[in-house]
Amino acid sequence: MIHKDKDREIQESLKIDCKNCFGFCCTALYFSKSDGFPNDKEAGKPCINLDRKFKCKIHKELRKEGLKGCTAYDCFGAGQKVAKVTYKGENWKENPEISQQMFDVFLVMRQIHEMLWYLSEASRMQDDLNIKYKINNMITEIVEISNLDAASLIKLDLVIYKSKVNALLLETSKFIRNKYKRGKSSNINHKKLIAGRLNLIGADLKKKKLVGENLSGALLIAADLKGINLSGVDFLGADLRDTDLRGADLSRSIYLTQLQLNSAKGDINTQLPISLSRPEHWCD
Repeated sequence: MIHKDKDREIQESLKIDCKNCFGFCCTALYFSKSDGFPNDKEAGKPCINLDRKFKCKIHKELRKEGLKGCTAYDCFGAGQKVAKVTYKGENWKENPEISQQMFDVFLVMRQIHEMLWYLSEASRMQDDLNIKYKINNMITEIVEISNLDAASLIKLDLVIYKSKVNALLLETSKFIRNKYKRGKSSNINHKKLIAGRLNLIGADLKKKKLVGENLSGALLIAADLKGINLSGVDFLGADLRDTDLRGADLSRSIYLTQLQLNSAKGDINTQLPISLSRPEHWCD
């Protein structure tokens, strides 16, 4: 089993630390202006606002400029891991011959850290000791691959790991949701789909009893969830852009991420899981 101190160490490593990164998210990723980024940018090309010290020139003005894509993005701590552990402080500006490799490694590490985030959440919420044991063993395995060298990271077949992780996440979600639902039927019409995803775009859900609902992968863009109890709700992969979470209780929700919160609307009355932070713009 994973010791509590080690668990806290893993949780901390999954939080972004931009000052110890080399602007990977501002360089390695493709940007689209329509998604709230400064401009349409090719992957591997530095953002127009990235300075020579890998800092954003307009960081304090991002929200005012309407750059929601920038303020929402979260790498699960992959940036500083690649910068400080994988490449031991070497950066892509001083080593242009391996810059593309660095960007490729960042994209792999981001997926690895995302798996670690969900597994850590599953372990934190899981009461069944047998399932928790399997989750913690998987965490150990994923941590080990995160420490591989750059060449080995690029060669990883992440599909195999994702399959194992997803099975544990689904098992844990079902276990937790069943404690809340207790055989009750869903209050959501799960037949309204867009490309296989539950379509709740702009839906007024504040009068729905959603405790224990499976909203994984749901399109909740601009949906109204003000003031409701969202305990036991699975938000894995749900799109929460501009979702109204003001006054909602998310403290016992399942698989919520910082990126999802950063994309949504909330306030000081929104209750959060202990593993997440209140976005600064919620307090404006």
